[in-house]
Parts: sequence; C-alpha cells; structure tokens
Amino acid sequence: MNAKVISIGDEILIGQIVNTNASFIAEKLYSIGIPVSKIITIGDNEQDLLDELKESEEKFDVTIITGGLGPTHDDLTKPVLLKYFNDELVIDEKVLKHVKKMFASRNVEMPKSNIGQAEVPKNSRVIWNNNGTAPGIWIEKNNKVYAALPGVPYEMKPMVTDFVLPELQKIFKDKFDNYYFSRTILTTGISESALFEKIGDIKEITGENKMAFLPSADVIRLRIDIKAKDKKSAEAEFNKIQKKLEAKISEYMFGYDEDKMEKLIGDLLIKKKLKLAVAESCTGGNISFLIVNIPGSSEYYLGGVCTYANEAKQKMLGVKKETLESYGAVSEKTAIEMAEGARKEFKADVAISTTGIAGPAGGTEAKPVGLVYIGYSDKNKSFAEKFYFGDNRMKNISRATIAAMNILRKELLKL
Repeated sequence: MNAKVISIGDEILIGQIVNTNASFIAEKLYSIGIPVSKIITIGDNEQDLLDELKESEEKFDVTIITGGLGPTHDDLTKPVLLKYFNDELVIDEKVLKHVKKMFASRNVEMPKSNIGQAEVPKNSRVIWNNNGTAPGIWIEKNNKVYAALPGVPYEMKPMVTDFVLPELQKIFKDKFDNYYFSRTILTTGISESALFEKIGDIKEITGENKMAFLPSADVIRLRIDIKAKDKKSAEAEFNKIQKKLEAKISEYMFGYDEDKMEKLIGDLLIKKKLKLAVAESCTGGNISFLIVNIPGSSEYYLGGVCTYANEAKQKMLGVKKETLESYGAVSEKTAIEMAEGARKEFKADVAISTTGIAGPAGGTEAKPVGLVYIGYSDKNKSFAEKFYFGDNRMKNISRATIAAMNILRKELLKL
C-alpha cells in the first residue's frame, strides 16, 4: 500500500502560504496503515496535473489532491479530472441545494459561477463538504483511488477524517498487512542535543521501531513509529518504549501528540478548583493570550497584567521601589514580587510572572539578552527561576512563555 499527495496552487509555490494540508493528510493516512511515498506541489497548470495523474495511475494505490476546486478560472482540478478520466459533468441536486443554502444563510446573493460547484464528474462520488461550497470528488478506477479535496484546511480536514479514511479502510481492508502506530511525546525545558544525550542509545530504547526528533523553539517532539500485527501489539510496544524514556527524561515530558500546555494547565486548575492570575513583562501578554484561547478558561483564569514599565510594576503589582533600585526589573526578587502581587491583586490561588531582556538590545555583561526570571506564587510559597534563552527576541518570548507555563504545571501537580 502506498499513497501520493498532490497540492495545487501557485500561492504555495511562491511561498505565500505554508502547505499544512500535505502534512495533515500524510499523518492521517499513515495512522490507518497507508504510508505516503510522495508529496508534490504543483502550480495551477493543466499539464502538470495530467502528468501527476499519469504517474499516480502507474505507481500509487491512493492519490489525494488538494486545491483547485473553486469557481474561478484558475481552478483546474475538476476540468483536468474530466479530461484524464474521459468523463462529463452532471449537476448534483443535493450539492446545489447545499450551495444555495450557504449563501442564503449569509444573506448574500449567490453568484452564477457558484452553480458550477454543484457539477461533478458523472462517474464519481461526492465527498460532502459541510463547511464550504466546493464538494470533494471521489474516483475509483482499476483498483486505484483518487480523491480531490478543497484547499481550505477547515473544509478539507473533516472531509478526510469523516469520509476519506473510513472509505479507504473499507476498500483496502484486505491489503493491510501491518498495523501502523504513531505517537508523539512532547518535551520542553531542554535542548535537542542534551535530550539526545540523556536518552542515549536509541536502538536500546526503540528496538526495531523508529524515533524521530522534531525540534522547535520551545518544544521538542519525539515521534515514535511502530509497525505491528495489530493495534493491541502496537500499543503494548509503545508502552514499553515510553517507560524506558520516562526512566531517563520524565522531568522534561509533559504531553502527547496535539496536547497544548495551556490546555493541560486549564484541566489541572479545574480539577483542583484553583484560580490563576498572570503578571507579564518580557512575554508581553503572550501567556494570557494562550490561556484565554482555551474554551472555558473563564472558569479558572481571573486575569493578567502586562507591566512593562517599572512604574507599572510598582503601581499595579506592588513591586517595591527598593527592589527595583537594588536588584533591577530583571531579577529574581522582582519576579517573585510580581507573582505575589498578581496573586494578591486578583485574589487568585496561584500566579506566575515573567521579567527579562528579550532583545536584540538592552543587555549588559551582567544581564545579557535572553536572561529571563520566571516567578511563581501560591499561598504556601513563592520563588523564581533563572533562564537564558538566547539572543532571538521572538524565540525568547516563546521559550519564556512555555517555561512559565511548565513551572505552573509542575507546581499544580504538587498541590
């Protein structure tokens, strides 16, 4: 079993948008045992798509196409499919009704060009699109599957999970020789090279399975790929690997797959019935932004302040003038008083704070760019930790944000 993903759009080729569709589709196909052997991006060019379809017919069991299904002149996917498969268009009345209803719900008159979106190849099946006007197209020929989907991610993703994957599992159920299992362990607070050293011999950890390091500015993902005879065997194998990793790097592990630190924190605050407040300087409100992105955060998040100036730290958080004069705004003492001030001002159970030198300027020999203090306070204790995050401003903000949330997470687990 193998698959190919074709992404269509000049906007991808010129770097105007990032091709997240291909990675999503590849991950989902792999999860059901269909590895993607090729991902290619082409422009809005008829001959390029014809050439790719020819290769797909010769070499691939499954081909997923995204993009080019809209109503404008440069949307070529449907015409090319008609040409390649020698088919003709027919109107799908159910799709037409859906398209009209979507425009009516917005109180907008439907352009005539959108009627064409209800036209589909006669010898195809419709992949229903609940979130847009362009239906997907499903073609089966000579034991091969071709699926054309919209390029808009929030339209494409549910079409993949709700239709494409289940259909592929039904069609190719006798071809799945192995069960493919992939899970990602999330780590933070350590560099990629240091993490690699702590883990040691990868083969000793994974055996015949694979582990990949996927680093970013603030999180390193460890993706474990397992091939087994069935789901139960794969999960048992993963559990063995996880236990070996926990023995070496448990203090850096915080979640799995698509887990978000801010969601994990929210769950802990709800479970322990605690209220949170935040005081930020160098992170500029980024922690508060992430926390309120989680639905239901009003249940545990009381509020935050961004006290960039020393005067604001004094006035809004009660940081002592003597502290700022003696130790400076970027100091352990200031971070502690910021966290304590936020907890008291908001009458919260726990609070965190950030103060640092994000850069690229403002550093000194004693306090270089990238120096950050993160404070924590609850009714029993207050403390601050010191970090050096480097000389890139945006990375410093990102790293300080997740470091602060990770300190909060660890303390919540203790409470």
